[in-house]
Amino acid sequence: MSNSTETIVFGGGCFWCIEAVFQMLRGVESVTSGYAGGEKSDPNYYQVVNGNSGHAEVVQIEYDPVAVSLENLYAVFFTTHDPTTRNRQGADVGTQYRSVIYYTTPEQKIAAENYIEKLTDAKVFVNPIVTELEALQKFYPAETYHQNYYQNNQDSNPYCQVVIDPKIAKIRQQYAHLLKK
Repeated sequence: MSNSTETIVFGGGCFWCIEAVFQMLRGVESVTSGYAGGEKSDPNYYQVVNGNSGHAEVVQIEYDPVAVSLENLYAVFFTTHDPTTRNRQGADVGTQYRSVIYYTTPEQKIAAENYIEKLTDAKVFVNPIVTELEALQKFYPAETYHQNYYQNNQDSNPYCQVVIDPKIAKIRQQYAHLLKK
């Protein structure tokens, strides 16, 4: 990673989906699935998925801001999930699937507020954006079998074909200029 690497954490439903999309982007140096925003120390998947820890399924993104702008990361984030549904993404329901940005710098928070305002003013979504903005307190990496999930399971898990493939196709179509070669 370069000396200019920054970290941001996104939650927008199942972390498998978000991870697969952000791994495609130029300037994104690493994507780690995990948990943030809860009260329990060192949560595991079953505690999070059952809604017993207060954490959201998230991805921690290490990126080079020279190679990919924060605005581009926000654009992809808001394109890959529905930021107008509270605690729900498709069939995934519960606080663990909330739309949330865990920022690590004041600049990220301001940029997120500005980006949400821009989307709202442009009436991109019919309903109000409910994405939460919180300072990252602690990130817990998910279990090993959740890392690189799409790459490891795209041909064997129907969830990958039904849910993740359409998100990847959408990003390839709308953000081809941001993709790794």
